[in-house]
Amino acid sequence: MAKLNELTASAAARVLAAGEASAEELMLSCLDRVAERDETVRAWAFLDPELALANARAADASRAAGYTLGPLHGVPVGIKDVIETADMPTENGSDLFRGQRTGRDADCVARLRNAGAVIMGKTVTTELANQTPSKTRNPHNPEHSPGGSSAGSGAAVGDFQVPLALGTQTGGSVIRPGSFNGIHAMKPSLGLIPREGVLMQSHTLDTVGVYGRSVEDLALIADSMAAFDATDAFSFGGRRSSLGADMALETPAPRFAFLETPAWPQADDGAQKAIEGVVDGLGAGCVRESLPSPFDRILDFHAAVMAAEMVPYYGGMIDASPEKASEMIKARLAEARKVAAGDYVEAVLARGPINDSLSLLLDRYDAVLCLPATGPAPHGFATTGSAIFNGLWTYLGVPCVTLPRLSVEGLPLGVQLVGKPGEDGKLLRVARWLDRELGG
Repeated sequence: MAKLNELTASAAARVLAAGEASAEELMLSCLDRVAERDETVRAWAFLDPELALANARAADASRAAGYTLGPLHGVPVGIKDVIETADMPTENGSDLFRGQRTGRDADCVARLRNAGAVIMGKTVTTELANQTPSKTRNPHNPEHSPGGSSAGSGAAVGDFQVPLALGTQTGGSVIRPGSFNGIHAMKPSLGLIPREGVLMQSHTLDTVGVYGRSVEDLALIADSMAAFDATDAFSFGGRRSSLGADMALETPAPRFAFLETPAWPQADDGAQKAIEGVVDGLGAGCVRESLPSPFDRILDFHAAVMAAEMVPYYGGMIDASPEKASEMIKARLAEARKVAAGDYVEAVLARGPINDSLSLLLDRYDAVLCLPATGPAPHGFATTGSAIFNGLWTYLGVPCVTLPRLSVEGLPLGVQLVGKPGEDGKLLRVARWLDRELGG
């Protein structure tokens, strides 16, 4: 058997349920990996080994007493440090929140605990989940970026320090780190997973996402958190079937629509050739399609919405303590304040017709296939990479998955799949098929 810390979450859950290992042993294996690699990868914003072990022992005690808490019983999970945790700080990667302890769990964290998960620690986020690079390094080559803003979550799962982790996406902050760190990642449909207790930047974009080492892992953790939140106008998570059950259904070979998207000219040659190899390998099962005209301005629409909605959430606190904010975030705020109200309204209203055109396309296909990033992780730490292959899908609120099945210049690159809003289970089913087809 592989080392415990190298198991997928699904396999780890089965091992724990069968009594072949304890939650404490699994946590110790993860902590050993952190001790070995933390100086290089730097994925954790907060990690108290004694607290993590105490939580793991509590999971073992519950099982010994005959109580199975849920499908994640004893499985460690890392939490992006923009998501509240009752027993750990939540600092949002910012001096504005240094030392903050809210004393409560975000809704999604509470649901993970109820499913038996052991919260291992808080993973590094870029400042206020924005573009300022963090201390975290790419586990495949520490001279390269792990992406952002969910830098620590992507790197920790990619380095076998934890089997599962949470991220958030407003632009490309789940899918891009998934691609860069060579792991499976999912940005669910907007509204599948409750956002209460999560740092808000954009109420029409912000989405809690997940990292794992298999498509089954993604379904396992997302299922444990999906729920309806009556306080969130975008929530629908309790009104759907099990993602795991949907994923497990047998399916004929899916049909894919390959889309270059408006971002294609910015992709590296190596990335273009790699994804075109996948398209060619699928033969008649993957058809090159063009985006309908409503997509022409989608990147501008996403940028306008993200900027305009950031101002009421971030503006006041940055203005009150500008010395605690980086020059990069202050510059972004200044640019965001230039978005005209009319441009914002136009961008919000355009979402419906564009989604309708995507739905018409997906009536003929099972998923869109496209690049998840412009290329592999960038060298150096001046940038976390471009979200240009992600922002359009985040703007539409549709589910996305990236599969770690490509390599360019010795670094990982994912394959991104996109589905209809609310059809997360179907997208996972299609993703599992393609993952196996590509060697998973």
